[in-house]
Amino acid sequence: MADAPVAVVTGAGRRLGYEIARALLQRGFRVYALYRSETDEIRELEQQGAHILVVDLANPHEIQNALDRIAGECPDIALLVNNASEFTPDTSDTPALATQAARLFQINSIAPLMLMSGLSEHLTRAGENSGRPSLVVNITDIFVEKPNPRFAAYCASKAALSNLTLSYARQLAPQVRVNAIMPGPIRFLPSHTDEQKARVMAETLLPREGGFDSVVIQLLALLDNDFMTGALIPVDGGRRLA
Repeated sequence: MADAPVAVVTGAGRRLGYEIARALLQRGFRVYALYRSETDEIRELEQQGAHILVVDLANPHEIQNALDRIAGECPDIALLVNNASEFTPDTSDTPALATQAARLFQINSIAPLMLMSGLSEHLTRAGENSGRPSLVVNITDIFVEKPNPRFAAYCASKAALSNLTLSYARQLAPQVRVNAIMPGPIRFLPSHTDEQKARVMAETLLPREGGFDSVVIQLLALLDNDFMTGALIPVDGGRRLA
């Protein structure tokens, strides 16, 4: 495993992040799985060989500690997946909204910015040494193009990450490719009611859940196709068009 390409995945403790990390392990990557809360899934990844790091992305000092460790252990990094996010509706209290928005921007855009910046030399070196560009994939949201006014702060934080994707695609080329995947209705939360699910499906051209695999498959396709950078790819069953 010492010669295996290195991948860093945030939000790996559950749902999509777990599935991404698992797929990369199966592809032979040495995976650094960043997570905030203990889960059965993160322990499964550890048993499968992942290096697990507990990191609260709301805390810049913890992010820097993780960067120092990863950079110290891995001269080359082939893949960074900024998957972790927080999703909450806007509060109606204006002072509280400012605090909420600051947290959402920290987790959803500033943390990925720190990781892209902090690992840029290692990503670049991997591209130079392998003769094939390394890759950053940012998981954004179709709300980047079609914002939900109930989640204005969240949508704005993901729009910031989308713009950062384009900036870093230009900054890190040609040794690093930077792309974004924009999921739509991939997998409902247990808290979603039947009414909420029906409403979302009615707004989706392909009226079903895409499943985590739909995003994992697209991410693996970006790994295989090294002539894509600065792409913002919707995986949403056409919901943004409805």
